[in-house]
Order: sequence, then structure tokens, then C-alpha cells
Amino acid sequence: MEVAPILIAWPLLFGLRRRFPLTPLALVLIGFHGAVLMLGGAYSYARVPIGFEVQDVLRLARNPYDRFGHLMQGFVPAIVIREVFIRRALLRVPALMAPLVLLTCLAISALYELIEFGAAMALGQGANDFLGTQGDIWDTQWDMLMCLMGATLSLVALSRWHDRMCRTMPFIHGSDSSD
Repeated sequence: MEVAPILIAWPLLFGLRRRFPLTPLALVLIGFHGAVLMLGGAYSYARVPIGFEVQDVLRLARNPYDRFGHLMQGFVPAIVIREVFIRRALLRVPALMAPLVLLTCLAISALYELIEFGAAMALGQGANDFLGTQGDIWDTQWDMLMCLMGATLSLVALSRWHDRMCRTMPFIHGSDSSD
């Protein structure tokens, strides 16, 4: 289940590559996020070796790879969502871009947490390994906060660069029918 987003996103991106090609920035970020997800899926997020290294260096109580994964859950979708809004001209008020991107990222994160909850209920005793909570009763809240922080960081750090890239890409109208 940890790699399910890859199995959904990559075929979708491949299928849309001619109708809605993404900027190089978005594609590189999606590729990096895919690697983060695959690494987490291969080891289980609570057991990713590089997370143990960071845990030792920073003297943390838990493996932080899960937190990094949720940071990326906001960082990467923020750029992709932003790109869809810009290139399809979905917003008439530019000041709404950042709040709507952040809210959309949080909605995706909340949906993912609900899916995790449902899977955990179905798994029963295997839920702790799947969820990777590492004994943290606030794991869900931390996951969503990390998503919000990632999306915010992405918007602050990459928006200007992303704007320049979006200007080089074709404008994609909101629908094929006349408005």
C-alpha cells in the first residue's frame, strides 16, 4: 500500500504526457517523491536505514523517515497542484493560489490518513507495522503537519522558479467545450 500512489500516478502521467505535459520541475519532484515512497515501501517507513542514521545523528527518539515522507507528501503535490491551477487558468484571483494549494494538499493528506485508518482496521494486529506510528499517539496529526510544512516550504522556495517554467509550457484550457 505504501507504493500505491506510484502505481496510480506514473501511468496517469504517462497517459497525459501529450495532453498535459508537466514542467521539468514537477517531473523531477514526482520522480524524487516516487523514490521516497519506494524506499519507504521496501523497508517500512519506521525501518528505513537512512532514517536510523538521521535518528542517531540528531539523537531522536524515533526514525524520522516517516516524517520526511509526509513532508514530501506536501512538497511535491503543491507544485503539481499549482501547475494545474496556473496552466488551466482555474483561478481568477491570484491571491487565492497559495491558500487553495495548501488546502488541497491538506485534503489529500487527510484522505490518505483516512485510507491508512481503514487499512489498519482491516489489518488488525498488523496495523502497527503498516502505520509506522512507532508508539506516537499523535502520529496522524504530525503527518498532516509535516504535509502542511512541506507544501508551505515548496511554495516559498519554488514558486518563482515554477512560474518561469510554467510560462514556457503550453496553456491548457479548462475544458474542450466552449464556455
